Amino acid sequence: MRQIPIYLITGFLEAGKTTFLQDVLDGGDFADGQRGLLILCEEGEIEYDEKALAGMNISVITADEQEDFNVDFLRDCVKHYRPKRIFIEMNGMWDCKWLYGNELPIDMAIAQVITVVDGSTFSVYLNNMRSILSNLFQFTEMAIFNRCTTDMELLSFRRTVRGLNPRAMVYFEDVDGNPIDPGKDVPPFDFNADVIQVSDMDYGLWYLDAFESKDRYNGKKVRFRAKIMKSRRLPSNTFIPGRNVMTCCAEDIRFVGYLCKADFAGLLKPRQWVWLTAEIRYEYQKEYREEGPVLYATSYELTGAPEEDTVYFN
Repeated sequence: MRQIPIYLITGFLEAGKTTFLQDVLDGGDFADGQRGLLILCEEGEIEYDEKALAGMNISVITADEQEDFNVDFLRDCVKHYRPKRIFIEMNGMWDCKWLYGNELPIDMAIAQVITVVDGSTFSVYLNNMRSILSNLFQFTEMAIFNRCTTDMELLSFRRTVRGLNPRAMVYFEDVDGNPIDPGKDVPPFDFNADVIQVSDMDYGLWYLDAFESKDRYNGKKVRFRAKIMKSRRLPSNTFIPGRNVMTCCAEDIRFVGYLCKADFAGLLKPRQWVWLTAEIRYEYQKEYREEGPVLYATSYELTGAPEEDTVYFN
């Protein structure tokens, strides 16, 4: 069965979703004449040119209330419009996690999720609506911050997104749509040391940086304090040393860590605290679904829990 691809564009009101999607459609990537359907879940100041969309064989409908936007609604849309692809401009305030789970009809599949963010208002939302931001970024493949300036804390913005979704790509644009390169974070570590020392408070920074900076860590040794977690699904010589991280709010604390292999794994007990020294290598792991850091532990020391168990990405 050929599944209908769904392209989901999400973000808060007036973030620039309509402009972004209109630019994508005008770009010609979907100008093959196949029947499309655009579902609008909110109305902003900028409107689509429905006549132009009709010329591209794209119909436009609206879903005004969250309770109306459900599995049955999508089934009815497919039955009535027979689209070959679906675009959804999502209301960022709606919690629609069902789209990413087993509830989505088997003849449909999420092809891409892009989150559009107004950089000039992001800090306000971050301070007041962290849990909603978690929903926005949790499943996104790409976050595009527009209306940015170079004096904004762009690296902090990126850490926030990557903390919620390490696989998300993050891009920045100025008010004219030109790309802004914020550079790479420079964590407070001595990369020339024989063993990179990671303090308790800097674990979150190291965790994010190690995922995206293979050039800095491949083959290097690192030492940090961690809680041991084990799983029956992992080989007997493999465990996960990590920490509890607050990703957006007190209600959203999760354990994060990388796979670790060691001859002494059998000596460690779940929830034990250790100072761990390990070499970092980058390998494909099915648990990551891609290449990522794998720790090869060389030694450990039993220790107590730190004063503050929870760490942060910012």
